[in-house]
Amino acid sequence: MASQIRRPPTAFSLDPSDRSQKRIVDDRHLAFIRTLPSVLSGRMGCEACHIRYGDPMYRKKHTGKSQKPDDAWTLPLTPDEHRDQHSTNEKQWWLDRGIDPLRLAQRLYEVSGNREAALAIINQHTDGK
Repeated sequence: MASQIRRPPTAFSLDPSDRSQKRIVDDRHLAFIRTLPSVLSGRMGCEACHIRYGDPMYRKKHTGKSQKPDDAWTLPLTPDEHRDQHSTNEKQWWLDRGIDPLRLAQRLYEVSGNREAALAIINQHTDGK
């Protein structure tokens, strides 16, 4: 007889109403993101733009307007780009620009604090655009 591991019904849940896991707050990472050039235009003077849509491939929950995503899911965008990103279907907005924002945010979070590595990652995504 095989044993079965019991897990709570919220385990592995991507349901945004599941608030059993606390949001990751990382002020140092947000400050770091603000020092980087825009992932779209390469311009400076950026805000830390949170990515709200969810994707099970990245184990990223969808978050609505009343709930912020973890601070790891941020990218540098200029204020105008940031407003534009939130003015429409966010996932389609990123697709139209040929960017996988979740992968890019994940890569930037992996090197958070290392400006040289972050600039190399951003340059890979902005070259040729």
